[in-house]
Amino acid sequence: MSFHEVQRLLRLMNVEMEQEHAFQLFQAADTSQSDTLEGQEFIEFYKALTKRVEVLELFGNFSADGQKLTLLEFVDFLQEEQKEGDHASDLALELIDRHEPSESGKLRHVLSMDGFLNYLYSKDGDIFNPSCLPIYQDMTQPLNHYYINSSHNTYLVGDQLCGQSSVEGYIRALKRGCRCVEVDVWDGPSGEPVVYHGHTLTSRILFKEVVATLAQYAFQTSDYPVILSLENHCSWEQQEIIAHHLTEILGDQLLSTTLDGQLPTQLPSPEELQKKILVKGKKLSTLEEDLEEEEELETELEGEQEPELESQFESETQELSPRSKDKNEKKSKAILCPSLSALVIYTKTVSFYNFTHSREHYRFYELSSFSETKAKNLIKETGNQFVQHNAWQLSRVYPSGLRTDSSNYNPQEFWNAGCQMVAMNVQTAGLEMDIYDGLFRQNGGCGYVLKPDFLRDTQSSFHPERPISPFKAQTLQIQVISGQQLPKVDKTKEGSIVDPLVRVEIFGVRPDTTRQETSYVENNGFNPYWGQTLCFQLLVPELAMLRFLVKDYNWTSRNDFIGQYTLPWTCMQQGYRHIHLLSKDGTSLHPASLFVHICMLEGLREVES
Repeated sequence: MSFHEVQRLLRLMNVEMEQEHAFQLFQAADTSQSDTLEGQEFIEFYKALTKRVEVLELFGNFSADGQKLTLLEFVDFLQEEQKEGDHASDLALELIDRHEPSESGKLRHVLSMDGFLNYLYSKDGDIFNPSCLPIYQDMTQPLNHYYINSSHNTYLVGDQLCGQSSVEGYIRALKRGCRCVEVDVWDGPSGEPVVYHGHTLTSRILFKEVVATLAQYAFQTSDYPVILSLENHCSWEQQEIIAHHLTEILGDQLLSTTLDGQLPTQLPSPEELQKKILVKGKKLSTLEEDLEEEEELETELEGEQEPELESQFESETQELSPRSKDKNEKKSKAILCPSLSALVIYTKTVSFYNFTHSREHYRFYELSSFSETKAKNLIKETGNQFVQHNAWQLSRVYPSGLRTDSSNYNPQEFWNAGCQMVAMNVQTAGLEMDIYDGLFRQNGGCGYVLKPDFLRDTQSSFHPERPISPFKAQTLQIQVISGQQLPKVDKTKEGSIVDPLVRVEIFGVRPDTTRQETSYVENNGFNPYWGQTLCFQLLVPELAMLRFLVKDYNWTSRNDFIGQYTLPWTCMQQGYRHIHLLSKDGTSLHPASLFVHICMLEGLREVES
């Protein structure tokens, strides 16, 4: 490879380097003095090019001889910088064994520079705490104590007006960890119910195909329960077909009675409901009446209760969810089929009037749906009551009907009030889905994340709009040090090199939501260096999400997206950490990364940048 070809390669690698410096590296590697690089010479050139000066400096701060870290020196680093605490000695031995490339180094319990870099770049050196990656939370609490990964109009893979309906929407949602999927069911031809977005031009799919997809994919990613949010617009006859398909296709996966046949006093846990599919929908009677009936049916003929059930339904028509109420309510309402009603156990939908009404008239297994606008207003006006409500009952929030382009809201403000099922258009990538995926990346990606304790207390004094500064308030100091191998924004232009900057965004309660950014580094996407410190103060860190966004500075227009990574505050590791960047749709941009130093300080304080 000639020097001219090396220069062209550097441009392709997103490196703008002074010609003189590049030529010096080229000559140093050209040991054969042939004016070309071959084999091992190119490897040496690449090593010189990728030399991490900032990591070398850090290594030198703890290494007495600059060649290796002894076990004691590495323990010092883990305790002082990485905040690993008392178990640092045992951890140091594990990390040396895992990341030191030389066998002699492993035997002597020392870490070379290459081993140190391997550690920093691995999952152990990642900003995301590896102990939060598997299922690590208590999964035995009632369902309403968890945030639940939820999808809106799951059947759509495009927009809300003309988009395609497809079982692919369910497959994608379930594979990415969704535990609540939505089905809008309407009367179809030939007696088979169909799924589509009513009163629009979206295409239609058979309900039984959706159920078959659910049976196949529901528990491929997670064993924890799936909630099937049923928006039922069907006639009596086709509702019976719905109930038949659910029962026949799902079989034992379908939860069709309480777990032990007894009347519960609270919702069951994800642990108890493993590999079960729950139907969320309208119900003719209460769970209590269902269980009484089951006892009576042991001695009475089946079906004698049906007229009574119908009259009960007529008296409970106000419990239709606001979303599924027909605009022309004067028209006679469709009667709910008892066989479908019987399949709704722990997730009965009821209308919401106010929190006092819910507390006085509803039961723990009844839940309401809120449009994003309604939920936002409730948070502003009665935020503390909403928190208390969500500590004993499930809530579902769904996007405004005006979002015909399938755009998303920011889920954070609804999580702040303890809303469990914040439904998203998961087919639409962007900031909002970055935050959503960031929260559910933890706990094995199982689709359930335990809410903070103050959102699980029915007597909680927490108000998401007016959080009183609690004793857990913290100051966060982030030094953005460097970047590695950032991708080009415009891959079609050989000569275009990015001018990267890093923006750190925090989403949480309103006073904590903020952002800061570094200056940009000109013409270097390969190994940009910033060395800038950003400082944040947080009142409620337990609710905070951090998003690291890398952009290509452009003074003539909006800065272009390069990569991002989002994670919960509670899953963040302190110390020197790498952040492995993701693309707009959440896929890995390997080997693109950021190198940062994270420091958390108790309380609110001024920190010098």
